[in-house]
Amino acid sequence: MVPSAHLFIPGTTPDRPLMVMLHGSGGDERSLVPLAAELAPGTSTLAIRGTVEIDGGFAFFHRNPGRSIDEVDIAARVPALAEFIKTTCADHGFTKRPVVVGFSNGAIMAAALLLTHPTLFSGAILLRPLSPFSQDRSIHLGGTPVLIIDGEKDSRRSPGDGARLAERLNRAGATVTHRVLPVGHVVTDIDTRVARGWISGAR
Repeated sequence: MVPSAHLFIPGTTPDRPLMVMLHGSGGDERSLVPLAAELAPGTSTLAIRGTVEIDGGFAFFHRNPGRSIDEVDIAARVPALAEFIKTTCADHGFTKRPVVVGFSNGAIMAAALLLTHPTLFSGAILLRPLSPFSQDRSIHLGGTPVLIIDGEKDSRRSPGDGARLAERLNRAGATVTHRVLPVGHVVTDIDTRVARGWISGAR
């Protein structure tokens, strides 16, 4: 379950934390590379391919037949992904904890990483997420800043999915900013502007 493919793109500002990009269902390691360049120009990027083949692309975990999250599967896949991120950071000489950016399936996996490995990331941007687990986890995120962006017109999410995850992360000790934008289940220019502003304020 170790990622079979990834892209590491060195940046021009080595003092900044590495940005880890986790794509949505059906995507691959190239899907969010343009977004990374827009969010934080010059920042080194690690874009990871999910290990589950789906829809002609990849995902980070399986879903049940009714589209609910297979919590056993996602929990089983988290440790190898967390270790891969830690090892890659060390191999490239990064001493600061990375920031994770996830979209859809990747945002759910990023939330799972936050809720099981609370010291892995220094911050997170979760685009169109929902909670990976049905119950709270016994961890503390120590004020880790998290931006959650929902789409008001998102047909692939139920109303309140992002808010419920925000509440769970707040209970776990994160500092959560939750935004709902008038968009659907795609990453838009509005998402990019909001996330870029959040990054500037979080540094």
